[in-house]
Amino acid sequence: MTEAGTPLSRRVGEVVGANSSSFMGQCYRLYDAPPLGCLVRTSSPEIYGVVCRVSTEPLDPGRPILARGEDAESEDEVFRENPQLERLLTSRFETLIVGHHDATGTKQSLPPLPPRVHSFIYWCGPDEIARFTASLDMLRFLVNASGPAPDEVLGAYLRIAAATHPEPREFLLRAGKTLAAELSGDLPRLNTILKRVSL
Repeated sequence: MTEAGTPLSRRVGEVVGANSSSFMGQCYRLYDAPPLGCLVRTSSPEIYGVVCRVSTEPLDPGRPILARGEDAESEDEVFRENPQLERLLTSRFETLIVGHHDATGTKQSLPPLPPRVHSFIYWCGPDEIARFTASLDMLRFLVNASGPAPDEVLGAYLRIAAATHPEPREFLLRAGKTLAAELSGDLPRLNTILKRVSL
């Protein structure tokens, strides 16, 4: 972990489903998903996404998860007594696509095609996050995103991004101005988002 609390860039999983505006990743290790609002990147092609949903579920949808800890003294004991659980469960995460890299550089726009299935997914490190968020064009995607708790996703994304900039407060003020322009007709929502990032 870095001082900002953001892990260094590392491979966290693979694409298991994708469309023009989002992709789904499956983690290599149970409970190792990047958190809500985290910036991730696929490898081929390079496509950036913001994590908007994390889930842990059975690998086989036909085998529902059952409670197993009635007599256990701790949650860790449940896994020690049932080692097969590591192989029966998986952690997945969904991301909203916010940019891509092509021959001319990094763009904060949707790519011509979604990432390929089995593309590796990397957890972006602080330097990469700072470079990507130097521009705030992607906020339009996040403001208009559908799905559960979009304002929470946006707030988490800005908090993570701010921690990678030399002047976090200045970054958040710039983001606040961008959001004010995007949400000029929806002041209650703007105020809700600004509270999430302590502006």
